[in-house]
Amino acid sequence: MKRRRPRTVPASRGFTLIEVMVALVVVAMGLAALMMAVSGTARTSGYLRDKTLAQWMALNRLSEVRLNLSKFGQNTDTGEINFANRTWHYDTRYFDTSIATMKRVVVRVYAGDAKTKGNPLAESTGFLGTSLAAPGGSNVDWTTGSTAATAAPATGAAGTPSGLTPAPGTPGITPGATAPVTPTPPTGSGQTPTPPTPPTP
Repeated sequence: MKRRRPRTVPASRGFTLIEVMVALVVVAMGLAALMMAVSGTARTSGYLRDKTLAQWMALNRLSEVRLNLSKFGQNTDTGEINFANRTWHYDTRYFDTSIATMKRVVVRVYAGDAKTKGNPLAESTGFLGTSLAAPGGSNVDWTTGSTAATAAPATGAAGTPSGLTPAPGTPGITPGATAPVTPTPPTGSGQTPTPPTPPTP
């Protein structure tokens, strides 16, 4: 009896060195692009944070100028501020306007101390002078018209608002009609109320 030779299984083919290197290059390029995107997002967030802080300081400086300055300041009004655990410096300048008693105030805020050079992170503009009202001395009632609108009352079966019954003998009120409402003008507006239109029978 003839013996059969055992069948030899061919060796499985693995990755070659070139394939491994190409895969590593592709992974490295993807990681590099991801790191660039992450670093760009971090830089943008830091810039927006600094710009917001600089805008706050510029507005604060404008308020200080209007509240504390009794006369026009010099055109070389600079200073340093320690804000948010960092050092900033500002530059306040005054410019003439078409009105002799009014000046235009421009405040620029920079990152770092006064020796640091660079572009301003924020700039705010305001006005100062005797032609303007004193801060906080406005006589305008800013609360007028800011109240929330009330919902219309529900009407009953007779056409009158629920829970309300017109008094007998009320002129201009007929059965089944809604009582007219007299509009009240805002305080100090100088307007006269419009007379209500009587309902048609």
